[in-house]
Amino acid sequence: MTLAIETERLTKYYGPRCVVNSLNLKIPAGTIYGFLGRNGAGKSTTIKMLMGMTRPNSGSARLLGHDNAELPPRVKERIAYLAEGHPLYRWMTVAEAAKFARSFHADRWNQPLFDQILDHFELSRRAKLGRLSNGQRANVSLALAIAPDPDLLILDDPTLGLDTVARRDFLMSMIQLVQRQGRTILFSSHILADGVLRVDCPTEHFKESLSKVVLEFSGTPPSFPGCPGLVQAWTVGRRLELVIVNFGDEQRRVVESLSPLSWDVLGMNLEDAFVDYTRGPRRALPVFGEETSSAQDQEHDRETNRPQGARS
Repeated sequence: MTLAIETERLTKYYGPRCVVNSLNLKIPAGTIYGFLGRNGAGKSTTIKMLMGMTRPNSGSARLLGHDNAELPPRVKERIAYLAEGHPLYRWMTVAEAAKFARSFHADRWNQPLFDQILDHFELSRRAKLGRLSNGQRANVSLALAIAPDPDLLILDDPTLGLDTVARRDFLMSMIQLVQRQGRTILFSSHILADGVLRVDCPTEHFKESLSKVVLEFSGTPPSFPGCPGLVQAWTVGRRLELVIVNFGDEQRRVVESLSPLSWDVLGMNLEDAFVDYTRGPRRALPVFGEETSSAQDQEHDRETNRPQGARS
């Protein structure tokens, strides 16, 4: 197995405080690797150590098979880094930012790929970066990072500050790019449903481990009591939808204890599995027209139960 990133007992202290403690990572080439944790958990510090921007107190790291402290220029060209907050020169237009970035990657810059990504996000080349939304600037940053056609792309919390829709669009586009190009992505995020999530497995195994469970009720669904492996739980009208890791007999018993009218277990594609695992908690969604339908049902019941011969 070829490794894109490997760390061994990587450790960093700031004064007496240990922010990264003996971190061991083995990230295979050609995968998306989610690096998840709360704010202050050491994600950005780890990424800065990988990029050589901060020196560890102990331990080592290798990128694309080379010691990250001694990366030759030909290897550095194969690595792209997207910093937290999408720092861009906001007085530039999109086209000017591309020209500036291209000057550092003359031999690897893929202009057709850059144009394709801009068209996908419907971004104008003449738009000023300072006038774009946070989501649009995130998309420009991704296009600039992908255009040199890197083998390794390291993203430090790229969805920070994005709303739910922009976050989902960004994540799905990122996944499509790595699947189509076969590159490796290390993706950090602080978006967590509760506690700390840790996943270290092949993409296919990750996808197969997550299931969506849909429960139908005659009225408002009850609150879900929780179960091992629960990632998401939200209501949509009279439906309760769950995302669960390794759904089995124990989870089945919890679902059946709620006495739904019906329930079903659905598989998830890679995009939905990855997005639901990183997006954070959802709000319950009403079904528009539900109140009207209920009122009509009540009126129908009154008509049905009215004594024979009664008049309105």
